[in-house]
Amino acid sequence: MGFRSIRRSRILREGLLSEESWEWLLRDHPILDGLSAEELDRLRKMATLFLHEKVFEGADGLSPTDVIREVISVQACLPVLNLGMEWYEDWKTVVIVPEAWSGEHEEVDSAGVAHEWQEDESGESWDTGPVVLSWKDVEESGWGDGYNVVIHEAAHRLDLGDGEMNGRPSLHRDMDPREWTDVFSRAFADLSRRASARKRRLRMDPYAATDDVEFFAVASEYFFEQPEVLQDEYPQVYRLLCAFYRQDPGTRRAPRRGG
Repeated sequence: MGFRSIRRSRILREGLLSEESWEWLLRDHPILDGLSAEELDRLRKMATLFLHEKVFEGADGLSPTDVIREVISVQACLPVLNLGMEWYEDWKTVVIVPEAWSGEHEEVDSAGVAHEWQEDESGESWDTGPVVLSWKDVEESGWGDGYNVVIHEAAHRLDLGDGEMNGRPSLHRDMDPREWTDVFSRAFADLSRRASARKRRLRMDPYAATDDVEFFAVASEYFFEQPEVLQDEYPQVYRLLCAFYRQDPGTRRAPRRGG
């Protein structure tokens, strides 16, 4: 048994997330409804390890409380429930700020003209640096309404698994990269056309039409938050996410709606 395994065994022996905290986390996160007793036990252990192994830092006047750390940990661990903590090997630090911030953006169009604009940011993930999260947006995540900033940024970290953030994580050996690219590209193109047309309200967040990277992250949010929407809109995307995450949230009890 390696040093890490010994250390993790010691952490779990010394105590999981308290029963009081765990029961509250389950009540406050409807997207966890329908997980089996065995899955919940594994999720509790993984969230405990995430709490111990990641560094939580506050900024802009916020100090991470136990509640803040626990809420982030349990949601971050849901995507890797059947993958393992090693998928977050390069994710060392979580920085939490009170609310969304204004980010500077620049893009050069096909004519070579640079466009600059400001946009509110609720989360940010750097290649080898920390994940930054708005606590206000974390509190609005996990309710089954399609929005989850923790899962969104976690998906970006998973996207980096093959060394490049391109909308395709490091796929399992039984998955075909060409099929992934084809399915996701067609779905992205369809959503982009519909977002541009604006003929009817989209069921998915139009932010997914930004680029391939954001499409994967937003699709991952819906996969765990509102799987029925993703199944209806892009069933082949849903099928591939089931294969990647090794989960099928659509077979679980429909999540409660909260505020």
